[in-house]
Amino acid sequence: MASNFRIMAYRKSEDLYIKLSGDFDGSSAFELLNLLKKSPKNFRKIIIHTSNLNDIHPFGVQTFHRILSDLRGEQIRLFFAGEKANQISPKKDMCLSTSESNMPQNQQSDPPC
Repeated sequence: MASNFRIMAYRKSEDLYIKLSGDFDGSSAFELLNLLKKSPKNFRKIIIHTSNLNDIHPFGVQTFHRILSDLRGEQIRLFFAGEKANQISPKKDMCLSTSESNMPQNQQSDPPC
């Protein structure tokens, strides 16, 4: 894992918000995927915020996409927000604008993806 990679997760109502920071590499992808696998399946949606990411390594993105496809059978409603969402999201329709991400006002600083 990139030494500066961090994941912050918190629940708001029926949604799980995950905020990523640091560099996203192969080990970071596995850490994020492990969190998604362990998360309760009763969340309405899971929103991953990407604006605090620095370097996004292609191998990390490829690893994330490959293993994420294994989770499709688990009915996870996964969305990406922030300026780097389109670099990590496997599909463009999984990106949210800031208003759609429904972040609390003091945390809502991510521009649309």
